[in-house]
Amino acid sequence: MNQPLAGYAPAPAGARMENHGNHMLKVAMQTGNDLLARVGSMTAYEGFVQYEPNPPAVRQIAKDWMTGEGAPLMKCSGDGLLYLADYGANVVVINLNGDGISVNATNLLAFDAHLTWGVERVKGLAKFAGQGLWNTKISGQGWVALTSRGKPIVVDCGGGEDETYVDPDALVAWSPNLKVKGKRSFKAQSLIGRGSGEAFQMAFSGQGIVVVQPSEDSTDRLRVRG
Repeated sequence: MNQPLAGYAPAPAGARMENHGNHMLKVAMQTGNDLLARVGSMTAYEGFVQYEPNPPAVRQIAKDWMTGEGAPLMKCSGDGLLYLADYGANVVVINLNGDGISVNATNLLAFDAHLTWGVERVKGLAKFAGQGLWNTKISGQGWVALTSRGKPIVVDCGGGEDETYVDPDALVAWSPNLKVKGKRSFKAQSLIGRGSGEAFQMAFSGQGIVVVQPSEDSTDRLRVRG
């Protein structure tokens, strides 16, 4: 994965994806190079672009989303320029170089259709969230666009023994090779996060990054199932 994230750096000329301002994604569409994007995210396009909401391949892979673990996708194909946005959220562009990223589905804006992806249960959290939490893992060689409620920060876990703790309401994405576990804190419940009841954090360890947004919104979260 290119570091730093390409969402706030100049994109190479002719890049597949690039920011058009902080809150808009511009995608160079080409025949045979389809895109999967959040339904309703198209704001404008130039040229000839076709849309197929919730195509069969997406329905099969994202069957777990039927219970609310994610957002419906549409397949975009054709030639031209496509502009996507999500209610004024910041857009972050990532170029995967054969590696992967685990994304909160509600922060997923678009990605190359040829990438390998699926909805997976987040291991290590079952005892904290019933049957656990679900996320979208994307890997391969290609482009991914995420959204963030405000300009995000990228935390490098460093691979040491110390863990990195993140409020789930602020979590956007992380390197899938990181180890994840939950932590409850009673003493800090009035200081950490904005939810009611006991405080709950996600602890990450290993070599990789965690993307955190500055706005905590309980409606934009990993979904609890069970």
